[in-house]
Amino acid sequence: MKKVLLSAAALLVASLSFGQAKWGIVAGPQFSSITAKNVGLNSGKETSKLLTGIRAGFTVDIPLAEDFYIGSGLLYSGKGGKSKNSDAKTTLSYLELPIHFMFKPEVGTGRLVLSAGPYVAYGLGGKIKDTGLGDLDVYDDEALLLKQKRFDAGVGINVGYEMPMGLYFGLNTGLGLVNTADNTNNDRSFKNTSFGVSVGYKFGGK
Repeated sequence: MKKVLLSAAALLVASLSFGQAKWGIVAGPQFSSITAKNVGLNSGKETSKLLTGIRAGFTVDIPLAEDFYIGSGLLYSGKGGKSKNSDAKTTLSYLELPIHFMFKPEVGTGRLVLSAGPYVAYGLGGKIKDTGLGDLDVYDDEALLLKQKRFDAGVGINVGYEMPMGLYFGLNTGLGLVNTADNTNNDRSFKNTSFGVSVGYKFGGK
């Protein structure tokens, strides 16, 4: 978590040195799933049903050249998934830091926003519910083979449109590349995938 916060602070300080940095707020529903492998002995790979959460926070577009930016910020990202074979569901809350390469050409009266790049995330909390054993904390030893690590990272892609008055509408997706399983015996793994819709407002810069 310390490295994540230091990286965020470095980016925010860097953005202040650019008079044209554009700040913003964004929020919207996010639909996520967990792809699990070998949770039980040689149980194979299975992707959960979708779970609806929220993705929200603040963003900053740091200019590099005409129409090109580094897109970052700090976001709350709700992830998880529902079991296909029971009523159990996993809810995860992350603090997420994206570092995207962004292209914002003028299209019509506004700007098309295309961005892609890595993100890092830290688990703030997580529960496995309706297991028949009560709620389990995914970051505690009580979760046994379902215990997860707090660190996650992956690749995100955003497509949107920024209107002249600052309103923003977009689509976002994230593909987790890190195995978050705490116990990796038997090639066990958990990986997060998500997509969502965002509405926001951007101000400052150009």
